[in-house]
Amino acid sequence: MTEGAGGSGERIHTFGRFLRQRFGFRVQKLVVDAGFTCPNRDGRLGRGGCTYCDNGAFSPATARRDRSVAEQVRSEASLARERYGAREFIAYFQAFTNTYAPVERLERLYREALSVEGVVGLSIGTRPDCVPDAVLDLLERLARETHVWVEYGLQSAHDETLRRVHRGHAVADFDDAVRRTQGRGLFVCAHLILGLPGETPAMMRATADHVAAFGIDGVKTHHLHVVRGTNLEQEWRSGKVETLSLEAYASLAADTLERLPPWCVLQRFCGDVQGEALLAPLWGVGKLRVLEAIEGELERRGARQGAHYVGPTSPPGWESAERRQPQPVPAG
Repeated sequence: MTEGAGGSGERIHTFGRFLRQRFGFRVQKLVVDAGFTCPNRDGRLGRGGCTYCDNGAFSPATARRDRSVAEQVRSEASLARERYGAREFIAYFQAFTNTYAPVERLERLYREALSVEGVVGLSIGTRPDCVPDAVLDLLERLARETHVWVEYGLQSAHDETLRRVHRGHAVADFDDAVRRTQGRGLFVCAHLILGLPGETPAMMRATADHVAAFGIDGVKTHHLHVVRGTNLEQEWRSGKVETLSLEAYASLAADTLERLPPWCVLQRFCGDVQGEALLAPLWGVGKLRVLEAIEGELERRGARQGAHYVGPTSPPGWESAERRQPQPVPAG
């Protein structure tokens, strides 16, 4: 599976635009599964994971654990070249917690992905309570050689919400992880879910403000899904949880974007659920229509990303990353 890098209007700083500006050509994220688990599943913090989580439904790469990282990357790169005309790739370690292993194993897996022809960077999805300094030291070393994103799952900046969905960490863990990551030449992305149980629009706006205060480099947002087989399904069937309409989500996403730094990269604006696993909401539209709804809401307001941003005036910790910017490959 590839994670798209398409463009959008000038009201939003999309990942596709960021990558084209940085590399000079299209770069595609390739989703791989390195066989990790999660401390919220293996018993260290809990079992069963977050109430909304069925990682296989969100990431089909989990069905490919019988193949090596390099094999997965080569296969996905071939498809991306054919389908999208992509020239270079970022290997995205997505499924579960991709820093939850000894440093020696992490380095072997990350370098295996980087060894594949055409891979120009890494994106590491993880939890904010699973990045000891030794792991960040490793990522900092890799950032001297290549382009590296660290993606932290926060979801909400409200501890009561995190407890309700059984995240197993606190907002303070996210704050600590981001502070220890910035200044290392790494790009930091925060994952947010809009429409979590019990949250009001004001709470979601407060989450955006909290993340923005760090001068965050990137954000992924999506609406709350109810996936078959999760604990959230039972809450939804009993009427304890409601999901958002497309219009409501577009409004909340616009609220979020208005509060983010203008340089913050919107890496994702909605999520995918594979097959028939999705129970709600059933919007019946594709990603492009969701993006159009968000842009349309910003246009209706006469607003753009960063319109209500209050925070650092430049991206923290990008100085070394900017010096390591890869040079565009000449055409031909």
